[in-house]
Amino acid sequence: MRTYKEKYLAGFLARLFLHNPLTMILGVTLIVLGIIALLMMPREEDPQIAISGGVVIVTLPGASAAEVEQVVVRPLERRIKEIKGVEHIYGIASDNVGIVNVMYYIGENREASNLKLYDKVMQNLDQLPSGASSPLVRPLDIDIDIPILSVAFYAKAGQTIDPVRLYQKVEAIRNGLGDVPNVAKTEIKGEHKEQFNIEVDLRKLAGYRLSMEQIVGALNGLSMRLPEVTNHTTEGKLVVFGVKNVLENVEDIQNLIVAHYGASAIYLKDVATVNLGYDVQNKKSALISVRQSDGTLSPLHEQVTLSVSKLKGSNAVLIAQDVLARLEAQQPMLEKEGIGYTVTRNYGERANDAVNELVFHLFISIVIIAFLLIFILGWREGLIVILTVPAILSITIFIAYVSGQTINRITLFAFLLSLGLLVDDVIVVIENIHRHLHAQSAKDKPMDDLLVEATDEIGAPTNLATIAIILTMVPMAFVGQMMGEFMKPIPLNVPVAMSASLLIAYIFTPFLARRFLKKKDVTEGKSHDATL
Repeated sequence: MRTYKEKYLAGFLARLFLHNPLTMILGVTLIVLGIIALLMMPREEDPQIAISGGVVIVTLPGASAAEVEQVVVRPLERRIKEIKGVEHIYGIASDNVGIVNVMYYIGENREASNLKLYDKVMQNLDQLPSGASSPLVRPLDIDIDIPILSVAFYAKAGQTIDPVRLYQKVEAIRNGLGDVPNVAKTEIKGEHKEQFNIEVDLRKLAGYRLSMEQIVGALNGLSMRLPEVTNHTTEGKLVVFGVKNVLENVEDIQNLIVAHYGASAIYLKDVATVNLGYDVQNKKSALISVRQSDGTLSPLHEQVTLSVSKLKGSNAVLIAQDVLARLEAQQPMLEKEGIGYTVTRNYGERANDAVNELVFHLFISIVIIAFLLIFILGWREGLIVILTVPAILSITIFIAYVSGQTINRITLFAFLLSLGLLVDDVIVVIENIHRHLHAQSAKDKPMDDLLVEATDEIGAPTNLATIAIILTMVPMAFVGQMMGEFMKPIPLNVPVAMSASLLIAYIFTPFLARRFLKKKDVTEGKSHDATL
């Protein structure tokens, strides 16, 4: 027979779910959803911060730095300042070139910011001086500019491989990564591409009374492919003809006529040496030293680095694993060519290790709290806390996953921060239930009423305390700039965790207490099963 009438939401929820057969199903479902969200939630080491910006480049051939500043850089700066959300503008003027760097306030929408910058520049093309090139607008895309995986390819010890051949093999691997899901961009650094090198002998050039402009003009005139032209004859026949690029090998370039001296032709081979090699004008190179089997480091030698970037919000762990698996499949080909590789950066592995380590620490924290409760209240009460806390975290992780968040160090820090707070509600409820069950008046009350009354009794102060904690976290959502972006997961997840803690404490704590705890008869020293 019911002897207690609940007054607050805590009591209503406790009474509603105390004997409801769906309570157990609800608890299992919440934990399963949390596990699924934890496994499917994109993992990364740091949260992705919305940083918007861009670069506008304009060339003005023949102009000095002062002229470029007055007629290119300053007008662009004045116009770009009209864009809403721009925080900083940095103009750089040098001979022939003007550059304007634009930075928006952190948190501005990147796509909208890029569109506004491009639109503003294109609207003011008439402000540029005559002879200026069309502006090149390059947006800053931090989401894909930072690679998650970098792999260095090099010639193995005792092997010699042509730099062009090394680049071609890495380029083939790069092309094979085009169908990897969520890969945004792949880049190659330190490469040397194949090209024809022409070394002009200036003394012979002067002897023939030729200039470099004549050499360049002759090369440009023939190094092209004319489109095919189709036509019909009077007999109705289709005639197709075209002129292809006649410079296809070293001999073609050597036999290029650059000028005529009297009745004789002057060939390029008369004034220059032509060979097929790599881009010698590319002074950029990357060196690597590999640890050998005996523990020593090999001498520095050239390498080519392949970097992979991911799309925003995608799982760095899965992308890195997919790329490395494809590299393993290329291992026989690389061995045959004498090419070795080493992973110099694996953002996915670091992110996975960081997440797993924090999840492990989260588990340790739950166990420590449970042990403290075992020594203070008893092992049954500690067991109830162990069963309720994962449900709270499961709700929080699932809502974070549904809302499009990624799991990273800051997100897990928010969970760890809220862990010490979210157990408060469960501990307060279980402690009050424990007190009621051991009170002298407990023998005269039904078990259900004891549990509902104990939960309802602390409903109002627990609600107030939880709301106060949530309100202390809300102002963090209004922190601006870089710190605000980093701390955003805290005001997003801590209030959710606290709200989930309150509901779990009112729903599942009485439900589990009815099955694990006993009502003590203080007059006779006997205990009655909680299910009576």
